[in-house]
Amino acid sequence: MPDTSLTFEELNDGFVVAINIEAKPGEGEAVGRILESLVAPTMAEPGVKLFLPYRTPESDGRYFLFELYTDESAWAAHQQTTHFKKAIADLVPRVAKRERVPFVPYISV
Repeated sequence: MPDTSLTFEELNDGFVVAINIEAKPGEGEAVGRILESLVAPTMAEPGVKLFLPYRTPESDGRYFLFELYTDESAWAAHQQTTHFKKAIADLVPRVAKRERVPFVPYISV
């Protein structure tokens, strides 16, 4: 579960990765299960603040992930975990599109 005690300043301090995923026809449910399986182990990683998967209501095959890490090295560490590598091996053959875009904060409140 995400740490709901984080302040706006804490949430705005970090390294964000926004990921759009489009499943191949007939693979939407499988992709959803893979993403769901990543939530608990990813949230247990020390450098992870949030890992939130979403699905568009118009389609069972389009997903968006919002990932918030303490810094870019925490994102790199996440990609080296066993659960990530296993999920990616299962995920990639099932997706038509996977776009990962990193972001950093540029305003302070």
